Amino acid sequence: MTQTAITIRPADMADAEGIESVHDAAWREAYRGIIPGVELERMVARRGAAWWRSAINRGARINVLDHQDRIAGYASYGRNRSPWLLQEAEIYELYLAPEFQGLGLGVRLFRATQANARSAGLKGVAVWALSGNDRALAFYTKLGGRVLKRSTGRFGKSLYESTAFGWD
Repeated sequence: MTQTAITIRPADMADAEGIESVHDAAWREAYRGIIPGVELERMVARRGAAWWRSAINRGARINVLDHQDRIAGYASYGRNRSPWLLQEAEIYELYLAPEFQGLGLGVRLFRATQANARSAGLKGVAVWALSGNDRALAFYTKLGGRVLKRSTGRFGKSLYESTAFGWD
């Protein structure tokens, strides 16, 4: 029987390229057909390894899911940015490389990030998901998230609806 080492830990500077790789692949898969191609590619291009190194250097809270010394996923979190939600924490992003989706690793990454927020003294967690991203909507519903609010925002010239989920 072969055992696979999977760890969830805070990101460090050496993780920037791996996070970039997960970000690029996951965003293209999640948002293809939802966000227009040119705008999606522009958004992906903004988040290169230098951007991730800068975020880590500034102290951004980012967890990585490390699978045999390869970054397979990441989650960023911190204080809730939506004053109309009661949850004190927000998971800003949670993505897995496409080949690691559907294996239960997203649940592990979510729970670990939720626990980190709680350890930081933040009560309750909110997550926003783009309404056209059916996989994310189903994921957060399966995790027991309650729909708290729907809101519209822009990506480029297009309007999109997002759904906020919450956990106490």
